[in-house]
Amino acid sequence: MDLADVVRRHGPAYLEKFGERLPEAHRRALEAILRCHTPACGGSLYQCPECGELHFHYHGCGHRACGQCGRAQAQAWLERQTARLLPVDYFLATFTVPEALRPWIRHEQSFFYDLLLRESAATLQDVAVQPRYGLEGRLGFLSVLHTWTRQLIYHPHVHCVIPAVALREDGSLGWPKQPEFLLPVRRLSARWRSRLRSALFTLRPDLAAQIPPSVWRSAWVVHLQPAGRGRQALEYLSRYIFRTAISSARLLSQDDRQVSFTYIDSRDRQQHTLTLSGEEFLRRFLQHVLPKGFHRVRTYGWLSAAAKDRFERLCALLDALPVPPRKSPSRPPVLCARCHCPMQRIAEFSRGPP
Repeated sequence: MDLADVVRRHGPAYLEKFGERLPEAHRRALEAILRCHTPACGGSLYQCPECGELHFHYHGCGHRACGQCGRAQAQAWLERQTARLLPVDYFLATFTVPEALRPWIRHEQSFFYDLLLRESAATLQDVAVQPRYGLEGRLGFLSVLHTWTRQLIYHPHVHCVIPAVALREDGSLGWPKQPEFLLPVRRLSARWRSRLRSALFTLRPDLAAQIPPSVWRSAWVVHLQPAGRGRQALEYLSRYIFRTAISSARLLSQDDRQVSFTYIDSRDRQQHTLTLSGEEFLRRFLQHVLPKGFHRVRTYGWLSAAAKDRFERLCALLDALPVPPRKSPSRPPVLCARCHCPMQRIAEFSRGPP
């Protein structure tokens, strides 16, 4: 069973009930999942050079909400980012928001998602330049927006993979005061809340007026933990940058009313089973479909695309040359079902054969 099976069985009822209110991005995601690896996406025609056997292979849809697509992209992204790792320690920061703020974020996704990424990045830079923490300079880091939990609950937050080195105004390098300490989480949490509140009241006072004052009085949480030399953190993020909120491997069963899937509970690290109605499953899944054109991965500081000179200067100070990314492995050849020889692609079609 895969995600397309669930959409095929429960999608029509969901569309009938919410069709007029369904965001266009959600509708397109459902359509793409149903088209993936079917004649609607077209395909390639292969022929065996030994026995002449013909084989038609359907293309994927390429939609980022599709569970069957994105694996090759994720691996290529991981190789590119690994090539830019520096010979320093790394930290993984996670910026979260209070639960009471999440309904407004869900209804204003394009605005809030951009705000979360921008203000979390500015928070790190604001605290990093303060002399008391040792760095006294600008950081460079990669940020990724994540919106789901293992149970598909809506939980928008930002992950940042941060090299533990800063570039100071005088061109020298700044280092953390302690090996497993980068910046104080209490200071980051307070600054994170302050920046987001200020930006919201400045950019969208109409929206800010609707949010309960208790949101700004509650404690906001920023997690910051060592991440070794960075590779492990990148591997963790690559698992969902180009993939959907749930993989087909986690889907157990379905009937005309319900869908069951597995998840790992973070409290006991054990696998559990969750059963939801078909409607609730699709609702939870679709709330993680990103707005059209939105980029969930961004780079900041001297790791940004506009700071190539500063990145090269920092590499020179570290006596570290970026490693060229390894060439992505080519796809395994399509093998002939009759004689098992590699087949040759002889034609492509925008739609599959009738």
